Amino acid sequence: MKQITRAGGARPGWWAVLRRAAVAEWGELFASVKDQVVRRKFAAVPLATAATALVLLFSVVQHLPGGDRLVADIGVVKAALPLDVSLLRTPLSLYVPALDLPVWGALAQVFLVFGVAEIVLGRRLTLVVAYVCTLAGTLFARIGVALGPHHAMGFPRWVAHVRDTGPSAAVVALAVVVALRCRAWWTGGAVVVSMAVEALLLPNLAGLEHLVAISAAALIAVWVEVFGDYWPRVLSGVGAAASVAAKGRTRAAVAP
Repeated sequence: MKQITRAGGARPGWWAVLRRAAVAEWGELFASVKDQVVRRKFAAVPLATAATALVLLFSVVQHLPGGDRLVADIGVVKAALPLDVSLLRTPLSLYVPALDLPVWGALAQVFLVFGVAEIVLGRRLTLVVAYVCTLAGTLFARIGVALGPHHAMGFPRWVAHVRDTGPSAAVVALAVVVALRCRAWWTGGAVVVSMAVEALLLPNLAGLEHLVAISAAALIAVWVEVFGDYWPRVLSGVGAAASVAAKGRTRAAVAP
C-alpha cells in the first residue's frame, strides 16, 4: 500500500516500512537458517534435537514414581549443595525443566533457540555459551546467599534450598549472542529489556540469574568478535611452520 505525498509522489506504506525493517534486522539470520534447514533438515541441528530430547526425557522421568528422586540426584542444583556437587550436576541441570512450568514451553524454546544458535554460532560455541552462562547463574546464586538479604545483590538463606534448574538462562544467553553476531540490535535489546523488566516486576532468583547470563553472554560475544580468529590463525601458523620444517628435514635427509 502506498500513500500519495503533496508533491504527487508515492511513499511506501507502513507494511513496506515494516518489511524493510524486518529484512534489515533478521534477513541475514533467516537466510542462514533457511538454507541449512532446507538442505539438511534435522541433520542441521543435531545438538538442538538432542537437547530437546533430554528436556523431554527428564520431564517424563521426574513425573514417574521415584523419578523425581533420581533426577534430583543427578541433575538438580541448589546453592545449599557443596560446590563440587553443584559443578558436577550443572551440565545436566540445564535440561531439567521446572516442575511448575509447562514443559512444552521449554521444549519449544530449546529447539528453536538452540537450533538457530547451532547454525549461526556452530555447535562448539553454542555449548560454551549455554554451559558457561548456566554456570554463571549457578555461582551467582551461591554468592547471593553468602552475601545475605541485607546486601543489594544478596538473598535470604531459604533461597539456598530453591531448586535451580532449567534451560532458560542458556536460552536467553544464546539469543543475545546470536543477535549480536547477526547485528540484530533491536532483537538483542528487546531480550535484554524484557529480562530487566522481569527482574524488576518479579524479583526472584531466576530473574536475576537471567541478567547474569546476559552479562556473561555479552562478554563471550565481545571476546569472540575481538579474538575469535586469533587462536585459529596462531595454530594455522604453527602448523605451517611445522610443515615447512618437516619438508626441510626430509630434503636434508635425502640430500647426498
